[in-house]
Amino acid sequence: MSESATSGVRGISMTSAFAGMRSVAPVVFRAGCPDCRGRFELAAGALRLAIGATSRTTFYSFTCPECGAAVRKPAGERIVELLTGGGVRTLRLHSM
Repeated sequence: MSESATSGVRGISMTSAFAGMRSVAPVVFRAGCPDCRGRFELAAGALRLAIGATSRTTFYSFTCPECGAAVRKPAGERIVELLTGGGVRTLRLHSM
């Protein structure tokens, strides 16, 4: 009884596999700088999310594109959900 693992499976082309899919616009997040009060949109790659053991150690950060300040803001559950869903790189902080 040696039956091939691929018996009955038909090949599929890349074109047909992705038929009907639409291009997706990149995710952008609105943010503000507490130093210069600038308002802007940032791509997911411009943000970092750090998830700690408590709400006090969970935050997101970015560099202000207008003044260059390093910005760090607290991230509640909803913010964490939005950022992770939008592709923001995440770092899990471990307590020692």
